[in-house]
Amino acid sequence: MNIDSYPKITTIMRGYTYEEAMTVIKVLTAFDHQVGVEVTTNNPDYLKIIHDGNKAYGDKVYIGVGTILNAEQASTAIAVGAKFMLGPAVFTPDIFKIAREAKVITVPAAMSPSEVVEMLELGADIVKLFPASTLGPSFFKAIQGPLGKQKLMAVGGVNVKNARQFFESGASYLGVGSSMFNQSDVKTKNALGLRKSVEEFLRSVPE
Repeated sequence: MNIDSYPKITTIMRGYTYEEAMTVIKVLTAFDHQVGVEVTTNNPDYLKIIHDGNKAYGDKVYIGVGTILNAEQASTAIAVGAKFMLGPAVFTPDIFKIAREAKVITVPAAMSPSEVVEMLELGADIVKLFPASTLGPSFFKAIQGPLGKQKLMAVGGVNVKNARQFFESGASYLGVGSSMFNQSDVKTKNALGLRKSVEEFLRSVPE
C-alpha cells in the first residue's frame, strides 16, 4: 500500500461483533477508499474480520490492524491481509522491519516531540498523536513549528465536532473510535444511518 493513498479518516473498530464489523466495511465500499478500517487486536475475531473483510471488500476499503504491541501480533495480522498497522505506543525496530518487508503502512503512537522524532527516524510512515483530546488541536500546530510539516494522525477523543479543528491545526489524518457512528446504528446494522455518519465526517476533510 502506498502512503499517498492512505485515507484521511480511519474508523477504529474495537468491541464490534463480526457481523457488525462486516456491515460497516460493506457500507464503506460506497466511499471507495476514503475511509480506512482499523480492526483492533483486543477483539477476539480481529483476524477473521481482517481476512474476510479483505476477501470480500478489499478492492474498495483499506483494512488494517490496530493496538499492535509486539512483533508477533504484527506478523499474524499481516499474514491475514492487514494493509496498515497502528499502535497505542511506540513501535520497536522489529515491528518496523516486519512491516517494511511486507510493504505495510506503520502508524505508531507518540505523545511528545522526542517520541515523534524517534518514530520518524525508525521509519514510521505516519505518527499517531495519542490521546489527541489530551494534547489538543493546538499541539499539532506547535509541534510542527520546530519539526516541520509531518504526517501526523489525531487519535483519541476525535469526533465530528472537533474533526475540522484538528485538520486545520495540522493533523493530516484522523482515527475515530466509538464517536464515528451512532452505536444504535451499529447494533441494528442500520446501513443508511452508518452511511450518513460517514458522510458527515467526510465533510470535515479539507480538499
